[in-house]
Amino acid sequence: MQNEIPLIDCPIDYIFGEASGKVLNEYMRFPCKIKCGVYAFMAAGTARATVNITQYEFQENDVLYLSPNSFFRVHEFSEDARVMYIVLSSSFLEKNAYSIRRPRLTMMDACQIVQVTEEQKQVILHFSQLLDEAVNCNPSMIDTERMVHVYNLIHLTFHDYFVANSETKQQPMDRKSEIFQEYNELVMKHYQEWHHVSDYASAMHITVPHLCSTIKQASSRTAGDLIVDAIITDAKAQLKLSMAPIKEVAISLGFENVAFFNRFFKTHTGFTPKNYRNGEE
Repeated sequence: MQNEIPLIDCPIDYIFGEASGKVLNEYMRFPCKIKCGVYAFMAAGTARATVNITQYEFQENDVLYLSPNSFFRVHEFSEDARVMYIVLSSSFLEKNAYSIRRPRLTMMDACQIVQVTEEQKQVILHFSQLLDEAVNCNPSMIDTERMVHVYNLIHLTFHDYFVANSETKQQPMDRKSEIFQEYNELVMKHYQEWHHVSDYASAMHITVPHLCSTIKQASSRTAGDLIVDAIITDAKAQLKLSMAPIKEVAISLGFENVAFFNRFFKTHTGFTPKNYRNGEE
């Protein structure tokens, strides 16, 4: 088990491709933190992977969305696995934040899966073939605006599923929904250094009471809960996926005092970081 968990991002705005189980088993067996957004389709075979602290079983015809800033570890792909994917870099997502539609997920539900029918599978394969031909024949055809439309088309195709399975049920994009989405995305981006709701209210130019009230109405969770969930999920993932000293885990999450981090972790989990790492929970 490695000491530090590497950060993985897309080196260019987007990558569209396909990989076999053999290749994925060789290159994806190490724990990492994914900064990009990923849609993937299991065209064949099966896989087991952990996202943050939850283990998932992926089957043939599964479409999955992996949220940015998620910890990811592959356990195994079957030899016959065939995965098609679209990856968008963190900078691309940030630059096009108001144009791209994505499931509104938290650190607690960072991976969403939908099983498609055989008929839908053929549509996906045909769409992927057309996209692949367009990219290979004339890469300039797939510019930023077109890639945003492609990504949105995928999201809208599975929109109803993601809404039905997300802890934070989506509503039409009224002002409350917009505030919740902005807040959630800021938490996912800044939870390692911003631990107080006031930090986010200041960045969003709204008052703390208004932000807290809006988040409660939009998600049935408190604004503080979402920050704590993100910090604890990250801490648990680091403690289980790496051998980094607890002091380093604490510092990576914005706690300069390891004793305070230990108290924070135990308050919200019932266990010390050391006990959790050793499986004594």
